Amino acid sequence: MTYDPPRGGEEPTEARSSPFPGGNGLDVAAAILAAGRGSRFGGERPKCLAEWRGRPLVAWALESAVSSELFPVLLVTGHGRDSVAATAPAGVDVVHSPYWQRGIAHSLRAALDALEGYDSVGAVCVGLADQPRVGEEAYRRLAAANASGAQLAVATYDGTRGNPVLVARSLWPEAHELDGDVGARALMDRHPVVEVPCGDTGSPVDVDTPDDLRGLDTH
Repeated sequence: MTYDPPRGGEEPTEARSSPFPGGNGLDVAAAILAAGRGSRFGGERPKCLAEWRGRPLVAWALESAVSSELFPVLLVTGHGRDSVAATAPAGVDVVHSPYWQRGIAHSLRAALDALEGYDSVGAVCVGLADQPRVGEEAYRRLAAANASGAQLAVATYDGTRGNPVLVARSLWPEAHELDGDVGARALMDRHPVVEVPCGDTGSPVDVDTPDDLRGLDTH
């Protein structure tokens, strides 16, 4: 079911506190962006529905976000919205990005718009549906960094920046102005970034082509 964010500062009916609060004791949300078609993968079916080890790529990404116990967890859909939304387990809010064809910035914008209704949320960790091996602990470590004062944080793997990326509410207005295929990483050119080592939590390898999918088990 597509999520209708709460209005007027009201919290959702089933609001709860995350066991991993961020700065000022506010919750850290998680958002999995799954709006793109994945043109390099080929075909009309959303790339995130390609299966690895018997499950869609997006299902793996969602499992890590949900298992991290961050709250709330959003799934942002676009191309093939109904099929992608059907992969969301109970408790995950599905948000549709109507302008998904304009690039990842609009998927991020859709997530931030939905989270505006959560007064208890002070930051969001953004992950991608085509990165099935990112682990739940990466989300938790970014939330911990936010609790220590980080407004912008990124998971690193062997010294290389990857995903997820944490964006505190103070940066949401600026993130909302991004356009095209420019995600939260664009903010890193303008603001201090806290790098959070996550090399022992999983892998940021993404799936762009069928060959990438076949090679997932080697990473």
